[in-house]
Amino acid sequence: MPDRDVLMYLDEGGRVIEWHHRAKELFGWSAEEAVGRSVAALLREAGAAGGRRGEGFPDTAPVLVKPVLRGSSVVWQVRAVADALSRQQDVALIRAMFTQSPVGLHVLDDQLRLVRMNTAARGLRDVPADDLIGKRFTEAYEFEDAEEELAVARRVLESGQAVLNRLVRDIEPPDVRKRRIYSVSYVRLEDCGGGVLGLVASSIDVTERENAHRRLALLDAVRARVGRRLDVPAVCQELVDTVVPAFAGIVVVEVVEDVVRGEEPPLVPVDRLVPLRRTAFRGRISAYPVGDVRPLPSGTPYSHVLSDLRPRLVPIHEDSVWLAADPARADSIRQSGAHSMIVSPLALHGHALGVVSFYRHRQEDPFEEEDLQLASDVCAHAALCIDNARRYSRERTIAATVQRRLLPQQPATPSSAEICQMHFPGPEGGGAWFDAITLPGARTALVVGEVAGRGITAATTMGQLRTALHSLAPLDLGPDELLARLSDTAARLAAERAALPAGDPLGHEPLTAGCAIAVYDPVDLTCTIVRAGLPAPFALFPDGTSCNLAVPPGPLLAGTGNAPFPATTVSLPEGTTLAMGTVSLAQEVLSGPLRPLLDSGRTRPLPELCDEIAEALTNGRHAEEMLMLLARTKALPPERVRALSLPANPKAAPIARAAARQQLEAWGIDEETAFTNELIVSELVGNAVRYGAPPLQLRLILDRTLTSEVSDAATSAPHVKHARTVDETGRGLFIIATLAAQWGARYWDQGKTVWAEQATGMPDAPPL
Repeated sequence: MPDRDVLMYLDEGGRVIEWHHRAKELFGWSAEEAVGRSVAALLREAGAAGGRRGEGFPDTAPVLVKPVLRGSSVVWQVRAVADALSRQQDVALIRAMFTQSPVGLHVLDDQLRLVRMNTAARGLRDVPADDLIGKRFTEAYEFEDAEEELAVARRVLESGQAVLNRLVRDIEPPDVRKRRIYSVSYVRLEDCGGGVLGLVASSIDVTERENAHRRLALLDAVRARVGRRLDVPAVCQELVDTVVPAFAGIVVVEVVEDVVRGEEPPLVPVDRLVPLRRTAFRGRISAYPVGDVRPLPSGTPYSHVLSDLRPRLVPIHEDSVWLAADPARADSIRQSGAHSMIVSPLALHGHALGVVSFYRHRQEDPFEEEDLQLASDVCAHAALCIDNARRYSRERTIAATVQRRLLPQQPATPSSAEICQMHFPGPEGGGAWFDAITLPGARTALVVGEVAGRGITAATTMGQLRTALHSLAPLDLGPDELLARLSDTAARLAAERAALPAGDPLGHEPLTAGCAIAVYDPVDLTCTIVRAGLPAPFALFPDGTSCNLAVPPGPLLAGTGNAPFPATTVSLPEGTTLAMGTVSLAQEVLSGPLRPLLDSGRTRPLPELCDEIAEALTNGRHAEEMLMLLARTKALPPERVRALSLPANPKAAPIARAAARQQLEAWGIDEETAFTNELIVSELVGNAVRYGAPPLQLRLILDRTLTSEVSDAATSAPHVKHARTVDETGRGLFIIATLAAQWGARYWDQGKTVWAEQATGMPDAPPL
């Protein structure tokens, strides 16, 4: 190949004997025009013609002339001085790169064998160059995946497309436990004609840089992923899932048992007998199962950390003395091949929450001092998240306790229905409740309610509404009016909440509640139902048919406006199973995928049916609070009821007294109770004759109490009068109020019923 820097060759007389392409570019003449002519004449002609030099060169392009022996003659070689200087600079640059550059340079031939390397490259492995020359690049450095690197180098050799900045780890040397990370680039070498000569492979040791990036990335990941859930074991599991295997191959988190339960963490130094729970683990072999509770072994790095809250980097050797303090833990460490450990405290404001143990094993690099600071930062964030979860767990426990205490403490056992309830509290507590309230006339009010929200606020609001409902129930209001009064109470509570100071967060939480009430009458075998915001009850009839009862929905409690709560009366034969539940449960059971379980429960015991539904719901991981009330209806036997029509005149009282005396004697009621009942019946009938309207009816009901009812067609409200000594009337209801355990009046479309209840005088209530 001709030398591209040579312009021309001159003989001893200065005549051109060779004219190269570069000379044509510089001076403008072709070889045919220039060869054989004097170079001085050519230059003079160029000056006279205004210059025919090529535009690619400067006007003052210097040249270098030197004698050259060609055969037996001496000729003069003319070279471009600029190119010569460029080549000198290239040589200087190459010399600097191979003697002073911090980047390792390796020149590989077309067989990828090492033919030359700079001083930095020799320093990367601290191996004499003579021991590496002739080896393949991947053999000289023993990369972790040598075959992959060899394939990458071959692709560059074949395609000419450079590969830059590949991060490659080397194989762990037998005498050094720390592996290095290199940034490797491959560039193909070509000659002037484009022929492939080999590769240049550059490498830089970026171990410290990559470790720093890895530490920052891990800390960012911990801050992003740890603490998303407000449960202490869950937070600990988030921690181990984030740091394994990015930081350590094995991680154990142990938290003070009181902290898991939501109690205050102990001060440092922690007593050696304080138990810790293993809340999370990830790795090979665990000495103890997750959930195990025991004190940390004394005289070990774990216990030392809880005494001064100082993290420790501990190399693990077979003869480490502290391993003997806990044989089970020592055995798991040996089996897992752990060789390096960091024990870091979970602490906040001088209080110890627990300990995190990080282990590296097998082929993992041992921990360094820089890792100690990273472990401390990771555990500091985890401790803050655990403390938040602890506080939340404590509030949740208090809320759940408040709710549990506000709910009925003993299972309701009304005589007119078999009752069974199922309650799944929400993860943060809630405001769902149920009730079975005994009403006069052997009737039972079945109630399911739900206050939106969570925590103590929802639980206490639920308690207020439930108390109001129990206060209103003895008034014997219709279920629609009862729900309307309850809505008024909820509206007042909502107004009080809205009037709180602006800084109180409760003032920004609207009060929303729903309730469903079903009043079952075992005499008429009817059920009057009203609902506000909750789903319609479900009924499974004795003949096997079932349906969601068509009860019109009413507005939520404390809703705006004065919309009514429409009531619906349905017939419920004896043995009908009535199911009432909250919204979330209705979506799963009353009209959801578990509906067949209810349909199959016609003759099954209610506790068994509840257990089966509860098991199905538990398998579904439901995060919302769920409550269901099941009631299987019973009929009051006909012989327990005596109904008698009465004339609307003074003869009604003696007729009623005689009938009552006869019926109580048939029921076996003692004479004292029967005598009191005669007085009550007489006053009830007399009051109806005097102030009521025909038709009149007396009804006696024997259940757990003895109920005397007198109905008439008037809608006037009875009230107690305190008569003066000289008054001859006005004492009827006063006498009834004195003699009866309780009395009251309820209204229906065509009139009212005034009733009074007495104890039966029997040692045990007569069973149905």
